[in-house]
Amino acid sequence: MSSANRIIHVVLTGGVGSRLWPLSRKNQPKQYLDLFEGKSLFELTLERNAAVADDVVVVGNRDNSHLTENVMKKLAIPFTHIIEATPRNTAAAIAFAAFNAHPDDILIVTPSDHIIEGDKQYKAGLDQAIALAKNNFLVTFGIQPLRPETGYGYIEFDGDTVLAFHEKPNLEKAISFTESGRFLWNSGLFCFKAGFFLEELKVQEPELYKSAQLVWQDNVDGLLNYELSLKIPSISVDYAVMERSKNIKVVATHFEWSDLGSFEAVYDYLMQNGHSADVNGNIVIGSDVHTAFVGLEDCLLVHTPDALLVLQKKHSQGVKEVYQQLELSGSCLI
Repeated sequence: MSSANRIIHVVLTGGVGSRLWPLSRKNQPKQYLDLFEGKSLFELTLERNAAVADDVVVVGNRDNSHLTENVMKKLAIPFTHIIEATPRNTAAAIAFAAFNAHPDDILIVTPSDHIIEGDKQYKAGLDQAIALAKNNFLVTFGIQPLRPETGYGYIEFDGDTVLAFHEKPNLEKAISFTESGRFLWNSGLFCFKAGFFLEELKVQEPELYKSAQLVWQDNVDGLLNYELSLKIPSISVDYAVMERSKNIKVVATHFEWSDLGSFEAVYDYLMQNGHSADVNGNIVIGSDVHTAFVGLEDCLLVHTPDALLVLQKKHSQGVKEVYQQLELSGSCLI
């Protein structure tokens, strides 16, 4: 493969994982927690794409850069490290990786905190996406819905054609989407040529393109300038490019996927993998102390040395509000 056709795995590591507090903190976000047979979600993400990728680019922030360095040193993987001075959302993060690449390089863009099972199905999805990307399409990956989910965006599709993107729906709409068979969960996984993505970004969001380019041109060994970064509009890649481009394709995937973005997802994953639970489906995370649940069903008790969280699985989205309250009060617990 020529240098102009490299496959580059771009890993986005900037998230805090506020809906998984108190396990996930600013100084130890969920993607770095060794919760999966001694491995982190970040490590699993790297392993999953190693067979396809010629190079790895990690885009993160100053707060987690040392955590990234530790993992990459442990795995002995050479990589390019782009360190954002301040979060500017996913459109800018991906743009930095694209500016760093040759225009014909194909970027496989993944978050660092997803669980994916089914190696053959995942590889088949990547192969399909890479083929489409070579023909100048921006490719997104859609997940077959397992349930009416209000925490994800949806992609309305026909074959590999995207008919429409839909924001996170209410429960009634989510049920309708799931039953129709014409909708996929929006996974946050992407594939495209670096240069083609930048061309589309320049058309759709010229201010973002220009300001991100100036920041990249000023980078010092991948470290980005704070004052210049503040001028970049904070916009998601979905809104900036994917929802507005006419050159979009979707790969309807067949692997098992979870973004582990809530304790409901963590609960389901742990239960599928043999985590201990009582007769009413209550579980404990982070403690071996005998715990009894009375009159409760499908609850989690989450223990860390400095915090306890008790919640019903179905109310897992509310954990973000706890995090936000702690953040507003200036608590050291975040």
